[in-house]
Amino acid sequence: MNSVKTQPVSGIVVPHAPRWHQRLAAWLVFSLLRGISLTLRYKWSDRSGYFDGPEPPGQAIYCVWHNRLALCMTAYFGYVKKRNQTPGMAAMVSASKDGGLLAAILECFKVQPVRGSSSRRGRQALLELTTWAERGYDLAITPDGPRGPCYVVQDGVTSLAQLTGLLIMPVSYHLGWKIRLKSWDRFQIPLPFSRCEMIYEKPIRVPREASDAERESLRQQLEQTLRQISRD
Repeated sequence: MNSVKTQPVSGIVVPHAPRWHQRLAAWLVFSLLRGISLTLRYKWSDRSGYFDGPEPPGQAIYCVWHNRLALCMTAYFGYVKKRNQTPGMAAMVSASKDGGLLAAILECFKVQPVRGSSSRRGRQALLELTTWAERGYDLAITPDGPRGPCYVVQDGVTSLAQLTGLLIMPVSYHLGWKIRLKSWDRFQIPLPFSRCEMIYEKPIRVPREASDAERESLRQQLEQTLRQISRD
């Protein structure tokens, strides 16, 4: 884990820290995902043009649907991190007890979890993510998490992009073989040796001076883009 630590932000909402059994489960999930990801047959579809320039790409906010969290770190470390020179990534995770497991999994990947959502500690999380952006980190967010509705982008990501000035990078993937859970988002679990197409779409910029109407238009554009690159 990177030695840089978040500074506490004043407020009365304290996120649930991962418990020992969640950390054990996180290590098991991390090991399983790493093992499965090594067997997959990848196709890297970079439609963004963001990674092709003569200079390393800059920071961005990486957006992936909640039901595609299983391989989101592969999408980042397997392609993006080989091309950019940012010191790392900070990702928004729910402040709930369930979010403690995901936070522990991210720590296994050396990603800094920032706890919050639209319903709990959201404003504090946005401020903390902004701090990580100022330190040069990439950011990550599931725009329809943690409770949905599925494939509906919430306002947080466009607000974050406006605050930080970072581009929003829509990312998704398509699995040939997978298990779909009976959860609200029909969460996808990759099966070993599946084909996997990783898709990086053109980035979206939210101007710092954008009005509410302009930000809503860009939110709709992001939602449409993510839906288009997410074949179920």
